[in-house]
Amino acid sequence: MSEEQCQKSTMRTLLICHEGAELDREGLARWLASFSDLVGIIVLREKPQRMWRRIKREMKRVGPVRFLDVLAFRAYYRMFLAARDRAWEENRLKSLRTQYPTLPEVPVLFTHSPNSPEAEQFIRDRAPDVMIARCKTLLKENIFSIPRCGTFVMHPGICPEYRNAHGCFWALANGDTDKVGMTLLRIDKGVDTGPVYGYYGYDYDAARESHVVIQYRVVLDNLPAIRDKLLEIYRGEAVPLETKGRESATWGQPWLSRYLRIKRRAKRGLVQSRTPSQ
Repeated sequence: MSEEQCQKSTMRTLLICHEGAELDREGLARWLASFSDLVGIIVLREKPQRMWRRIKREMKRVGPVRFLDVLAFRAYYRMFLAARDRAWEENRLKSLRTQYPTLPEVPVLFTHSPNSPEAEQFIRDRAPDVMIARCKTLLKENIFSIPRCGTFVMHPGICPEYRNAHGCFWALANGDTDKVGMTLLRIDKGVDTGPVYGYYGYDYDAARESHVVIQYRVVLDNLPAIRDKLLEIYRGEAVPLETKGRESATWGQPWLSRYLRIKRRAKRGLVQSRTPSQ
């Protein structure tokens, strides 16, 4: 679909998100509806088999010994961080409810996968110009190619250096303080390898904020700027940023050993917020 064909009176958008992710399901939905015609929401109710596939992939990625580090962080997070982060998410959702109008009646599809036949039919029937994918599953080409102007992700990490999972966490772990941010990119066949349309960050506090809060805030603190960029894309005015020649790597789940190192460095003043690289 050409850029000229994307130029219609009102941009039609569709959101894909996970069940239980209310900052996406309600917060981002309200935001989208405030400046576009939100024509549908796909809510994912994943089957247990998908979680086990992710576990197997991560174990293969890092090996059984390092995978214990992953499990240790999961346990640590549940015991010491999860409750505080849930409270933060609830407060931020309350703020979004006051900032953006109540959602109009929007068709919602519940399905186990964004690549399911029912998801494909739903998207085709709704005919969005732009689709926002807030999900952990890679979209197949027959899905991400449906929207007129493309399917986009607000990836928590600076691409191409921090592709795949938990880019903000790994940038902090590696001391790349200028690469703690969010990448707005259009999905292609690769893993976060599509055209990049912008980088967004904020003045994060690595000593006090968890990686979950940071990766939410790089999105939520920049919603007005992201809105403007999506509208530029819709009008055919946006130009992708040049990323050739830069390092590129995929990352996985957080490790407890690296998390503790991040906190030690942050408390010693060795981690300072910087604007994401352009």
